[in-house]
Amino acid sequence: MATPLNITFLGTGTSSGVPMIGCNCEVCSSTDAKDNRLRSSILIQSSHTTVVIDTTPDFRYQMLRINNKKLDAVVFTHSHKDHIAGLDDIRAYNYFQQKDMEVYANTLTAEHLKRDFYYAFAEHKYPGVPKINLHIINDEPFVINDIPFQPITVWHLKMKVFGYRIGNFTYITDANRIDEAEKEKVKGSEMLVLNALRKEKHISHFTLDEAIALADELQIPNVYLTHISHQLGKHKEVNKVLPSNIQLAYDGLTITTLI
Repeated sequence: MATPLNITFLGTGTSSGVPMIGCNCEVCSSTDAKDNRLRSSILIQSSHTTVVIDTTPDFRYQMLRINNKKLDAVVFTHSHKDHIAGLDDIRAYNYFQQKDMEVYANTLTAEHLKRDFYYAFAEHKYPGVPKINLHIINDEPFVINDIPFQPITVWHLKMKVFGYRIGNFTYITDANRIDEAEKEKVKGSEMLVLNALRKEKHISHFTLDEAIALADELQIPNVYLTHISHQLGKHKEVNKVLPSNIQLAYDGLTITTLI
């Protein structure tokens, strides 16, 4: 029997967020709430399990904004600061749930977590530091309670980043290239979330046109674009010119799929 899965976009912005500090462009000055983008992350919920993919610098506020009271696990895509910096704030869940947080990361990301949050991994821990049960993952599928994860390796310039397929849903952020074998893991998805930084070429992110072309190649029926910079343009104006099966995601958007 298929299980419903709710996916909430906690943030859909690039590393600087939107509005960007010090910027007076029309996007950063927009009064449309959909042009306000925290750093990119999603919350995945089944009837039994709640998982966050990436803990951004905005993690605390993202959890408060949706009044999230329960968190079973954190899954990381990669080690860049805009995707890991908020991990310290799992302390609140440690306290109220009275258990360690299950954290899933590849070897490189785990090394960075141990470096940046060294106090959480110390032999003799100071009271109140985050309590983490760290799982090292590779390209093999894994399951968190009732939610299955299939890692998908994508390229962020020369850095390997994990996207994830969860049932009929695939989440890919911080990529500018995907090898053919990994594309096969995406094919057949009903929903795809894909990064689209801006219109101009970028060294390590898909542009808007590149993301559209990839979605078309993979023939995904429903595509949501994320990890968006202020350079892409206003949400409402960009959405108007996108293909009918593609739209910009926005903070707070919730979509539903099945696993």
